[in-house]
Order: sequence, then C-alpha cells, then structure tokens
Amino acid sequence: MGRVDRERMVGFGPKQVWLAVRDGTAAEVRAALRLRNLGPVGWRAGIDLAHLTDDRVALTPVVDGVGGSRWLLVVGRWLWTGPVSVEDLSASLGTEVHRYSTHRGLEQHEWERAVTGTLVRSFAYSGRSAEVQRWVGDPDPAETAIGISDPDADILVGESDVLRIAEAWSVDPSGLDGGPATGPLEAAAP
Repeated sequence: MGRVDRERMVGFGPKQVWLAVRDGTAAEVRAALRLRNLGPVGWRAGIDLAHLTDDRVALTPVVDGVGGSRWLLVVGRWLWTGPVSVEDLSASLGTEVHRYSTHRGLEQHEWERAVTGTLVRSFAYSGRSAEVQRWVGDPDPAETAIGISDPDADILVGESDVLRIAEAWSVDPSGLDGGPATGPLEAAAP
C-alpha cells in the first residue's frame, strides 16, 4: 500500500450490504458488533475483501455525508447473514444507524433507519416477485421522490434507488470512488 495521503477511496454499493453509523468510531462499532480487529488495509484490498468473503467486513474512516453529517461505514457480505439489528446497534451506540443492501442479481433491495434505538423506517423489496416484503414506518421525501409512497401501490425498486436513499439519509458509498482517503480501511471479522 502506498502512503495514505496518496491513496484514493474505492466506492462500493452494488451487490453489497453496508451500515452507516452517524459519528461512529471504529472501536465502538467493532465492539458493539462483537468483531475482531484484523488491522488496517488499503481501500482496494479492503473493499475486495468485504465483497468476496462471507466472514470479513471493512470499516471506513469517518466520511462526510448529507448536510455536514459524519458517518462511519461498515461494508461486507457478513452483514447479510450476521445477527445485526439496526435498532439494537443504534441503542447501544446512542446514535443513528442505517442498513442498506442491494443485489441486482437477486433483485433484492432494502434499507433501514434507526435513531437512538427506535426503528424509524424499514423497507425491503423483491424484484423477482415484484412485491414489498417489509414496510415499517412512513416514507420520507427521498422515498416518495423515487415512487415509494404506498405499500399497496405498484412499486419498482432498483439498485440506484438504494444508493439514492443512502445519499439522502447519510452518504452514497459509490460516490466515494476516487476521492482522497483520510486513512486506510480497517478489516474486521466475527
């Protein structure tokens, strides 16, 4: 890995699952998720690790998000199957936590938002069956802008919609691509 000040961030999002933790620190989030610290890793290697393994995640340095907010992102396939509740994580950390997932091959797209332990919104859509699988809470303006306003209406959700919601609520991780890295990723495992 080259010097950190010369390294560039690598975006992610498609065919992936990630958490966004407002004002989170890697140590706090790792402890709350009961993850072992595997040490620093370069952005390309860390994103590849998170994308290609079922038992590793990568934690970003804190990144800037919507409205000047700051977010720590945790990315990895383990989050699809790992026992992660945004409500519990949000309560444990005393902050806002989001979970996003999108997989165009499976046509499965989801997002959740919890604030200090309260689930505010949870939405899941299966493109294979063209049905809403989960609808908790009321849609916000970002969701209505992409056509999600009524659980009984015809809805079509895709990968780009998940990224748009992430951008409106916290940070679109695909938009990180090429930006200067403020530090390496941290690899972790259950």
